[in-house]
Amino acid sequence: MPRMTTLFVSDLHLDPARPAITALFLDFLRGEARQADALYILGDLFEAWIGDDTPSPAADAVAAELHALADSGVPIYFMAGNRDFLVGADYAARAGFRILPDPSVIDLYGRPTLLMHGDLLCTDDVAYQQFRAQTRDPAFIAQFLSQPLQARVAFAQQARTASQARQSELKQGDRAQFETVTDVAPAEVEATFARYGVDRLIHGHTHRPAIHSLQVGEAACTRVVLGDWYEQGSVLRVDADGMELESLAAR
Repeated sequence: MPRMTTLFVSDLHLDPARPAITALFLDFLRGEARQADALYILGDLFEAWIGDDTPSPAADAVAAELHALADSGVPIYFMAGNRDFLVGADYAARAGFRILPDPSVIDLYGRPTLLMHGDLLCTDDVAYQQFRAQTRDPAFIAQFLSQPLQARVAFAQQARTASQARQSELKQGDRAQFETVTDVAPAEVEATFARYGVDRLIHGHTHRPAIHSLQVGEAACTRVVLGDWYEQGSVLRVDADGMELESLAAR
């Protein structure tokens, strides 16, 4: 039977502390994904990534299963997220996937579709956008990756602690402001649709799974937000006739 469905996932945040979610993803790769036209992973596959040389049995298992899926004839595409933007060519080769720039426009069953991780749309979070610009600078990345593993681990832990503290501070203040700052900015969404001349956008990052319809100028547009995998899975299935966004129950 010919493959007729393309699968999208994001924000798996795979972490040794949550082995059931890693197991759920491995089952997904061995099962449903084997029948797909392609698999797109739109960022934050891992909770943290400090270099392709980081020892990780879980990352090794994921790479092996991804490569097996690619070897079966299913192309895999990866777009970096804010947690794993240091995934590089070495891990891509081990996992058998191609790294896509963020954003990317693909032809999805004859319909141009914009793919993003989603953090670029959250322009109300000025502090994060400044941090993102700093950490994505090639000079910063080269300097960071040149450090010993222990120093990179310490930096990552410090950054994570600071992020959690800031999130907690925002939540304790104005809840409406927290929801606004951590979600996409509507004006940036509209500008992005106009900039790329498409009427469909698929992204993750915000952990607010939904399919939104909106009007941008004369165009009726669709914005699909993928769900996270903290407590269950989330997959978007797209074929020539439409799409469905569904949760996957953990074992």
